[in-house]
Amino acid sequence: MSSSAGRTSLFPIAPTDPYAFAAGSQQRADLASALDDIRNADFVVASNIDGHEVHTSKRVDIVAPHNHKEVLGQVHYAGAKEAQSAVDASVSNAQWWGRLPWEERVAPFLRAADMLEHGPWRARLNAATMIELSKTSYQADIDAACETVDFIRANVKNMVDMYDVQPGSNPGAWNRLEYRPLEGFVFAVTPFNFTCMNNLAFAPAILGNTVVWKPAESASLVAHLSMQLLREAGLPEGVINVVYGEGPDIGPTVLDSPHLGAVHFTGSTTTFQHLWRSVGENIAQYRNYPRVVGETGGKDFIVAHPSADVEALAVACIRGTYEYQGQKCSAASRLYVPRSLWPELRERLVAMTEQVKVGDPTDPSVYVGAVINGRQHAKHVEALAQARKENLVVVGGNTDDSVGWFVDPTVLEVDDPRSTFITNELFAPVLTTFVYEDNEWEDVLKLVDSTTTYGLTGAVFAQDRTAVAQAADALRYTAGNFYVNDKPTGSVVGHQPFGGARASGTNDKAGTVWNLIRFASPRTTKENHLRVTDFGYPHLDL
Repeated sequence: MSSSAGRTSLFPIAPTDPYAFAAGSQQRADLASALDDIRNADFVVASNIDGHEVHTSKRVDIVAPHNHKEVLGQVHYAGAKEAQSAVDASVSNAQWWGRLPWEERVAPFLRAADMLEHGPWRARLNAATMIELSKTSYQADIDAACETVDFIRANVKNMVDMYDVQPGSNPGAWNRLEYRPLEGFVFAVTPFNFTCMNNLAFAPAILGNTVVWKPAESASLVAHLSMQLLREAGLPEGVINVVYGEGPDIGPTVLDSPHLGAVHFTGSTTTFQHLWRSVGENIAQYRNYPRVVGETGGKDFIVAHPSADVEALAVACIRGTYEYQGQKCSAASRLYVPRSLWPELRERLVAMTEQVKVGDPTDPSVYVGAVINGRQHAKHVEALAQARKENLVVVGGNTDDSVGWFVDPTVLEVDDPRSTFITNELFAPVLTTFVYEDNEWEDVLKLVDSTTTYGLTGAVFAQDRTAVAQAADALRYTAGNFYVNDKPTGSVVGHQPFGGARASGTNDKAGTVWNLIRFASPRTTKENHLRVTDFGYPHLDL
């Protein structure tokens, strides 16, 4: 640290307001122009290692999930050779990046946040998110613009707050705590579903770490543009080294490096467990014990008490399940509803679902776009075929891949509270309902807690405050993000720190000091001010 962090008031930290994109607005016009630019750019996305673009012979088309024929360009997939180069660059650049004054490190990030919030980058990154990830304008702006900006600013504030936590000193000595970056590099592995998960690479770098970043294959373009933004804002080359491609081609080389300092991951539970297992198998060869930080899957619940407001409950189910095609680890996926409320709620859910428009999300009237790729779509085709076979479909239940990878917004009803539709994560706009008897409230809370291996998000709907208190107690470890009379998705940086435990991750709460501390290695220094000239102590005197 170059100066006392506690004396530096950077800016007020508050959530960035999303755009409305109202008809006839400049926001919608700017976005339409940016969409045209993204469609016509014919991108060449190559790994960026130590400031050099690395092209390879393995090239894959970047396509829009909602329109297979819409090709945005090509991404050059890296392999073991490129992964090793990224590791080497990160290790080399760690020697100087982590020694810079914190003000110099954060400057390009803060500039990038301002450029994204207020300049043309907002429309550009939103447009890429809409096309590559199949998000509506509103969902894209919340993600690519607002949350990216908020993560950057919150991380800087949290960092200076952390730096200000210092030990006490008595006269005669001076004690201080230095928050060093980790020795080595951070391996950031990001998912397809949120552009703002560039935070997994950005946050450790703000603290002085260098990063090897492997984005999800289906989010290569938005990662590429995120790095373009940072470079334009002045981030030095080689601080974040990006390698695009498939996990098995990149991961083993990175995880084998003795300089691995941490893994920062968001993705599937299966993949995270594989990464953790690999770290464990390599543990003796690392220079330090790597930190393993991850946010994984969920099978998120809404549990309704007989006193619940049915109208509000129905809206929460629709928004919580269908927004971004259910491709959020926090999406509502299982619903527990008392028998007395189910007929009215079912009627509302059917009527609302039938009003939801599915299609190209660049059409302002579309609510649900396409799932991310053909592999995911095939899983949903199989699952919903089984649901139709078992006569579980209340509404929806169909799929179509003739133009894009579309899955109909769907509500299922099961009699078996341990049905695979209740226990297995689908990552699709599918809500599975279990109807319980009104007098079994306490039993159903136990059921919600014990049915799945996950512990990410959940919501209780009740007007009875005793019921809310019972749910909060019974479901204490069932959700790291718990909502009362609200949908279990849509957490805001700085307001609802996000993350869960059990099979849902390490619950390190992205965007908070609890997350940042995992990428810092504190060193205590005691500086003695007074000479000590005698090795003895008074108790030795006779």
